[in-house]
Amino acid sequence: MKMKNILVIGGDGFCGWPTALHLSNLGHKVSIVDNFARREIDIELGANSLTPICSMKERLQAWKEETGKIIAFDEIDVATDYDQLEKLLASLKPDTIIHFGEQRAAPYSMKGSYEKCYTVENNISATHNILAAITHLKLDSHVVHLGTMGVYGYDDDGIEIPEGYLKVYIPGDDKQIYPRDILYPTNPGSVYHMTKSMDQLLFQFYAKNDRLRITDLHQGIVWGTQTAETKLDDRLINRFDYDGDYGTVLNRFLMQAAIGHPLTVHGTGGQTRAFIHIQDTVQCLALAVENPPERNGKVKILNQMTETHTVRDLANIVSKITDALIANVDNPRNEAAENGLRVCNKTFISLGLKPITLEEGLMDETQEIAMRFAKRCQVNMIPCVSTWTENQRPGLVQKPLAA
Repeated sequence: MKMKNILVIGGDGFCGWPTALHLSNLGHKVSIVDNFARREIDIELGANSLTPICSMKERLQAWKEETGKIIAFDEIDVATDYDQLEKLLASLKPDTIIHFGEQRAAPYSMKGSYEKCYTVENNISATHNILAAITHLKLDSHVVHLGTMGVYGYDDDGIEIPEGYLKVYIPGDDKQIYPRDILYPTNPGSVYHMTKSMDQLLFQFYAKNDRLRITDLHQGIVWGTQTAETKLDDRLINRFDYDGDYGTVLNRFLMQAAIGHPLTVHGTGGQTRAFIHIQDTVQCLALAVENPPERNGKVKILNQMTETHTVRDLANIVSKITDALIANVDNPRNEAAENGLRVCNKTFISLGLKPITLEEGLMDETQEIAMRFAKRCQVNMIPCVSTWTENQRPGLVQKPLAA
């Protein structure tokens, strides 16, 4: 494996931090950029990570002490500080830029007009600033972007969702049939997912117009908390979000079970989603870094997921393990009550990914984290009070359940 100079934008976050550590551990030269917006949103919401998160200075010092490796850090808001971003890129000349620097929660993006505007302004501006700076500086940096399976939507069309592109056959005026590869039609279910759909168009343009090398990873819902690297020292511990805006469904269930709270299932729980363990996330990022696309004008799109489950099935799995009760509550989202989902993930499998699955009992680590830090849980933050439409807001939002 060739050592690369890698910049991780958003390297303080749930996926960015363990990815930065994993790439550093593999021998790459890693630098992190972050503006700590995720920490600020915790303060804004009155929420917290279930796990205590050290300062960036303490985190990087712990990594140096444990491994002898140094990760550089710059505090830059890539969505607003274009000049600082360009200056850093000109200095680093990174081989790879990994882009996590976006507001990542669908419920938060639907909370109100401020959150909607912030999500669009931050996410789209951050993506475009990165692409514009690379182009202006004439860098040959490979951009690896963490997207979402949510760009595809969750309608049950009865077909396996391909990796980004759909082959279509178009009848021409001369009665000939012309094959085309088009972006799989986007069907975002929130403002957050809409920004990821818009990212796709930015990537398509810059790949075609300026021959940028871009890999867009459409990731499923992440479960788990720790990776091999974040387990080395408590100062390296990863985030564990459990609140109604940022907590991913399986982590929320395990935390709820740890404190004796019913598992809150939205609607019927028949929503099928794609999932991936955080350890597989960092391995997929490493594989993407090692396998950049050619400068051929086409974005490389990979589905970064390992299995699918309904929310109802997840609740039953956790209930069986923990004896927790299950509570069906009003669904704050504007979505179908039930859906199927089949997803192609053949590229990462062919590159050597050996997925961690729920059946392997590796929920134990997440359950242990939930139990260990249960006293830090703020029960009032559990319900999702962000609703998708205005007519859901007056009196129809679920109320907190007693612990």
